[in-house]
Amino acid sequence: MTRGAGKADGTAAVEGGAAGAPATEPKMPFSARFSYGFGAVSTAVKNAAFAYLLLYYNQVVGVPAAIVSTAIAATLIIDALVDPFIGRWSDMTRSRIGRRHPFILGSAIPTGLFFILLWFPPSGLTDVQTGIWIFVVASLARVAVSAYDIPSTAMVPELTRDYAERTRLFSLRFWFGYVGTFAFVAFSLSFFFVKTPEFPVGQLNPDGYVKFAFAGGFAMMFAILACGFGTLGQIKRMRQADAPAAVPLGLMGHLREILVAFRHRSFLAIFAFGVLKFTAIGMAGAMAIYFNTYIYDLSAKQVALLAFEAVTAATLAAPFAPAFSRKLGKRRTAMLTAMVGILLNALPLVLVYFGLFFPSGDPMVVPTLLILGTIGGAFIAISLINTSSMLADVVEDYAVKSGKHLSGVFFSASSFMQQCSAALGVFAAGLILTWSNFPEKATPQTVTREMEISLLIHYVPTILVLWLLGCLFLFFYDIDQNRHRANIGKLRALEAEENARQLQDAGATPSTL
Repeated sequence: MTRGAGKADGTAAVEGGAAGAPATEPKMPFSARFSYGFGAVSTAVKNAAFAYLLLYYNQVVGVPAAIVSTAIAATLIIDALVDPFIGRWSDMTRSRIGRRHPFILGSAIPTGLFFILLWFPPSGLTDVQTGIWIFVVASLARVAVSAYDIPSTAMVPELTRDYAERTRLFSLRFWFGYVGTFAFVAFSLSFFFVKTPEFPVGQLNPDGYVKFAFAGGFAMMFAILACGFGTLGQIKRMRQADAPAAVPLGLMGHLREILVAFRHRSFLAIFAFGVLKFTAIGMAGAMAIYFNTYIYDLSAKQVALLAFEAVTAATLAAPFAPAFSRKLGKRRTAMLTAMVGILLNALPLVLVYFGLFFPSGDPMVVPTLLILGTIGGAFIAISLINTSSMLADVVEDYAVKSGKHLSGVFFSASSFMQQCSAALGVFAAGLILTWSNFPEKATPQTVTREMEISLLIHYVPTILVLWLLGCLFLFFYDIDQNRHRANIGKLRALEAEENARQLQDAGATPSTL
């Protein structure tokens, strides 16, 4: 199914239901919803594992933190160049299995292979050569993940147009993402990172990273394939690529198509918020293992227990995210829950700084961190769910104004934001470790109170400022529920006109009710 004709004012018709179609539409079957949500496990494993990259190469391999974090951050250059083209390419693809599924299914094996390879640097490399290795292989892994993540998230505006249903669909995706993070981290800490007489801290045991790499690679491949094959049946209800342009656009034409999206005010607001928030999330993920290992003195099993907060946080967020958005609106919900969440997550570190938190070894340390992490994580998850749903609403708003359905282009920005979580965030974490003069191959016994204070002084203000600035950008987002409904109404009217025009061109008479 394609739609390519436009009106005189430049507003093109967008594919959908027939003339006079009701505002409601049939919901996705449970199996398809489950498969779509389960696909998020792949991205969850990648994000969780990449948070260990700095620790692995810095504390296990022994490469300076500045080199490791710079190498990982440099992959942003590749993301900036490749991600928009993946999104645009998927928008234009016309195939027997639609425009999104060729990318989803084709990315599974490369994703797993490059992820596994990343944890096996060749022996005999210098520190700089190891940094180059990290950059090259991590870039390939990120491109493979983007080839799945961008088209799969771009499917949401095509799977459903309902304002609240999109939030529920993203809630399911985020729930599986959080559960996937917990399951992978908890399993790895419990069974892979086992302490030995030589490595009393399991997270520093190099043998564990071999199993860690293979488990993560195969889990990512399985999740991607489950998402792809589980949603194949939905292709018939999804909007397919527009008819090819009469005159090929060429490279510069495609660049203009990509860049024009950045003129959309609400999109820019989400993009700016996303860059800052995912940088903060990436930094928090990279630093969490340092805090748990060196400040709270937690064992691998205790860290695995703390990972359970991801499940409870996601379980709380899934039903509350749509409820909050209905009550407060998506923008206000995203802003308020983000600030409450980060304040709760930073509270234990602030208490440590002032000497008010439980001492290391106290039985209340883990339960307190678990409770605060669960509540804070739930608020942050609600914010993430709503901003993802906001981005889906931008697609129709842009289609009304321009006549072009560029879901892949817009969601490539979302992928870019998430890549920041494992690149800019890790880079910032490396800077914090460098500025704090934190030593390589340290043990909890050799970390002094002065080192702890230095880490906290650099970390806490940085992460609070990143979240605050990000929330301020959301003031520029101006699509509410009424505007979204108006946009859907306009698009349905255009679809009805286009259907009638095509019937007329075919020599048929449209039916009237």
